[in-house]
Amino acid sequence: MTVIAWIVEDTWPACVDAARSHAPEGADIVLLHVTDSGDTGAAHGAIAELLGRARHDRDPGEAVDHTAAAAGERLLEEAAERLGRPCTRAARSGHVDREVVAAAEGADLLVLARDGDRSRLGPHSLGPAGRFVVDHAPCPVLLVWPEVAPGTDTIAAPPLPPPPPSLPHHM
Repeated sequence: MTVIAWIVEDTWPACVDAARSHAPEGADIVLLHVTDSGDTGAAHGAIAELLGRARHDRDPGEAVDHTAAAAGERLLEEAAERLGRPCTRAARSGHVDREVVAAAEGADLLVLARDGDRSRLGPHSLGPAGRFVVDHAPCPVLLVWPEVAPGTDTIAAPPLPPPPPSLPHHM
């Protein structure tokens, strides 16, 4: 059995804990972190766009790439330590939502945390990336709350029923 735990900066502990508690002994657990290429791509173009065509020895995008990769590696290291059992660490770069879906191909379970409004129950508790992954994952998904889930009193009131149709006016 292969379990992928999507590791994101602010919600990773919940994903690691869920993977540890739901993956049977002997399961291959993969801790996955994806660096958004859109975050680093802008820095690569900064020299050309802001400073013109003059020759520059340093591309700020390389520094951003290096920093992002190092931060991802540190996060994976912390997650592996918290997991406390053998695992594989996978670092990817690209469009985050699509990279997560691609990594989940062939997996038996994908663990991810809610990435939207976590103050209330409902569909807005999933942000765009989480919604894409949930909708496109090629395997079963375990969706966890990164903290204690809000109470059921946070569910929005049901919509009001439509008004009854008006009777035709006869003149």
